[in-house]
Parts: sequence; C-alpha cells; structure tokens
Amino acid sequence: MKLASRSLCASGTGHGPVPDSERPSGERALVERARQGQREAFDSLVRAHAAGVYAVVSRLCATADEAEEVTQETFLRAWRGIAQFKGDCQLFTWLYRIGVNEALRRNQRRAPEVSSMDDHRAHTPADSRPTPDLEAEQHDLRLALDAAVRALHPDYRAPLILRDIEGLGTVQAAQILDLSEAAFKSRLHRARSAVRDAVAAYLGDGA
Repeated sequence: MKLASRSLCASGTGHGPVPDSERPSGERALVERARQGQREAFDSLVRAHAAGVYAVVSRLCATADEAEEVTQETFLRAWRGIAQFKGDCQLFTWLYRIGVNEALRRNQRRAPEVSSMDDHRAHTPADSRPTPDLEAEQHDLRLALDAAVRALHPDYRAPLILRDIEGLGTVQAAQILDLSEAAFKSRLHRARSAVRDAVAAYLGDGA
C-alpha cells in the first residue's frame, strides 16, 4: 500500500489529531466500509490521518526516512487489522498506538533496554548556540527545547510528545501508550523535569 508523499505527511508535523467536531460526519461509515474490505474507504481514512500519525512518529524516529517507513507500516498494519477494529476507542487513538509502538520497537533495536529513569535522563545538549548577531534568543530557546526532548529516552519522550506537543488529553495519550493514567502521569512528570533541567543547564543560570 502506497501512502501519500512525505510532503503531505510532513504538513501535519506539530499538529494533533483533528477534533471529532471537525471530522467528516461519514468517518464511522468509512470505518465500517473499510472493515468490510473496501479499499477506497480505507484510503480515505489514510488521507485523513496520515499527517497526524507522521507528526507523532517523526519525533520518535531517528530520521525523516524512518518516520515515513513507520507511517507506511502503521497503515499497512491497520489495513490488515481493520476488520478487528471494534470502535471501542477513537480511530486516531488506535492508529497512533500502532505507530508509536512501531517507532518504539525500532528504538529498542538500536539501543539496549534500560530499566529506570536514572538511565533515561535527558543529556545536556552540546553548547552549539548560534551567536547573538545571527539568531534571536527565542530561536536559541527553541533549539534547546528540541534538543532536550530528543535526548529523552523514547519511553519518556512519547508521553511528552503526545501530551505537551500534540495536545492530547491524559486519558487518550495513556490509552495510546497502553499505560494506566497514574503511570502515564508519572512518566510525563519525570520527562518534563528532565527537559526543564536540561534547558536550564543549556541556557545558564542567568537565562
């Protein structure tokens, strides 16, 4: 199955899922038709959700090429499993869960598994800030934030991305990661603390 080009996927980077109130009223019908094997209906769902899936997985993947591969794999798996989708959660929650799991699986293949947040701390980004005459202070801060988030272990980066960057609610984000709300909140708190500490170290005490 060939999805939309990277340009279409990338256009949604940084944006969360479209609220239900803004979705086409026929999405449930499309899902039902897709469950019956109608490829055209599923293709419509792909077009509606590809950008959102790519936006999330791109922040968990090492490269844009890998993010596109994960997005492709997400919808391939969704197509194979759509007949079993019962609608007990929102469609985007189901799709995000597939995509995030695939991205995390690839991350685990690249690095040995660790067992505590002590091993997951964000590393202080290297001091490569642009000189003041080239870049504004806000740009400096954005670079520091991006680097701090990227330095988080994926198990902690994922809650931060879903809640604080994509703007999902705690319940939805916890469902996507298959975590209890308490476990999700704990990881999110520790991720926020690690990012805050990394950015403070990067900018210095006087920032």
